[in-house]
Amino acid sequence: MKFYLGTVIAFALAIPPWSGAQADANTIDTEKFKMTEQENRFAQNGAVPVEEKGKADPSGASSKSNGNTSAGKTAAAATKEEKKSTGYFRPSSSYSTQPESDPPRYVRTLSKTGIEAFKDIYWLDVGIDHRTRYEFRSNDIRRTELRLDQPFLLRSRAYFGIREIFDPLRAAVEFQDSRRYNGHFPPDDRDFNEHDLIQAYAELYFKGALGQDDLKQQRPLRLRVGRMAYEALDRRLIGRNEWRNTTNTFEGFRINLGQEVNDWEGDLWAYQPVQRLLTEFDERIENQWFYGAIGHWRKWSDFITLQPYYMGLTQDGSKTGEIDRHIHSPALRGYGKIGDTGLDFDFNLIYQFGRNGTQEHQAHAYITELGYTLKHAWKPRISAFYGYASGDRNPNDNVNNRFERFFGFARPWSADDYIVFENIKSPKIKLEFQPFKDLRIDGGYSWYWLASDTDRLNNLFRGNGSNGGSFSNRDATGSSGDFIGHNFDIRARYKLAKHIDTTIGYSHFTSGEFVRNRQIAALGRSPGSSDFFYVEVVLSAF
Repeated sequence: MKFYLGTVIAFALAIPPWSGAQADANTIDTEKFKMTEQENRFAQNGAVPVEEKGKADPSGASSKSNGNTSAGKTAAAATKEEKKSTGYFRPSSSYSTQPESDPPRYVRTLSKTGIEAFKDIYWLDVGIDHRTRYEFRSNDIRRTELRLDQPFLLRSRAYFGIREIFDPLRAAVEFQDSRRYNGHFPPDDRDFNEHDLIQAYAELYFKGALGQDDLKQQRPLRLRVGRMAYEALDRRLIGRNEWRNTTNTFEGFRINLGQEVNDWEGDLWAYQPVQRLLTEFDERIENQWFYGAIGHWRKWSDFITLQPYYMGLTQDGSKTGEIDRHIHSPALRGYGKIGDTGLDFDFNLIYQFGRNGTQEHQAHAYITELGYTLKHAWKPRISAFYGYASGDRNPNDNVNNRFERFFGFARPWSADDYIVFENIKSPKIKLEFQPFKDLRIDGGYSWYWLASDTDRLNNLFRGNGSNGGSFSNRDATGSSGDFIGHNFDIRARYKLAKHIDTTIGYSHFTSGEFVRNRQIAALGRSPGSSDFFYVEVVLSAF
């Protein structure tokens, strides 16, 4: 793996860099797929929404086009505009589940930046952005010190990529620098990852290798190798983690069959996760492999998109003194809209089996959400959600029931980052609306229980290097109860200027019996609640 990563980096630095694997497929035709106000609702976690004139041309939109319409992975797509498109893709309306685009949303093709000197450079994608976030956290339950913390989190990114001009060869690099200042706790890899590459890969892109679909849209074949960061499905099992100050990334291989506008699409991969090192160059975890396949079946019905998938994780403990792990996870996701009723739905059913050291692994999870969008100028959407992930039922038997969340994005579970996708039962209600074009507001209420009162609450006491330690986040007897707590959250996102986006948010968490009992046992006291407030500003160059 070191061989091909070094080759990719050398290649990327030796030639004019480029934008990513799905540049043809994963961009917007500005004539046919213009964004509407509703589209902004799906932009995730304060990130800059895709602009109408800001994305790269698809095949058929640039001066090198062959006339074929192609749309791509965007952070959003509006319902009315979808129906006008020539593609099969329909986005999910569920809250905070739309994957980041590929290339990311802050990236622009030079010919689309509005700079006259670059109007003919269709083959080069570039992006530069910087995010500053101020956080006010009181009594953070992730910490072993219940105190006020007011850190500043800084994240800078740059992206360069080439496409089309050297086809079938394409490549991309993405650099990121993540730091935290004014914090009261030791550095950790959630906030720190100084000057590192989060993407550096080469790709072979064969535009019409798999023919065309019934709408005469090209079905390409893409082969990618190197370091990669991307999101898929509803982001809960594999995600870039755009909210967190650092990014999930992998080294390995990825194959894509087809593109997002096609009636069907396939995504296969075999990766080694990359360990984030605070001040050194990140390294792959040599004893782990994360692999899988995702199918997208879109032609079957306008009512539903089906995504059958499989993910697996293998860990060779003999290399590091850790346990051997072999986790298999077949699953099915489906989402869609119910005609013109305003109703939408999203579900995900996941089963897991395998071995976890000397234990048998048996776990499962499911997620369901039902939403309704009112016919009003503000496009209000109200939704009800329920999510479940199993926990270990008996610490003394030979079976591990704790759900494996792989490398997913945790924040949709709770705005304060307290809850992750394991050992959890959570109902939620959410309201989203857009009072005017540049302002989006959402908020909701959530309740949390342990799925198993004899298993852990993952993030309790794990935010400052303790990793549980003597501060136990698990009561194997179950006597601490199962109610984690409940919280209220609200967020407003406002586009201050063309290249400046702002977000302000607040969350209040009220501790349940489990959190209070574990805090009292470990710390001698429990404040009973915590507050999280933040202000975020994102600056983009293009």
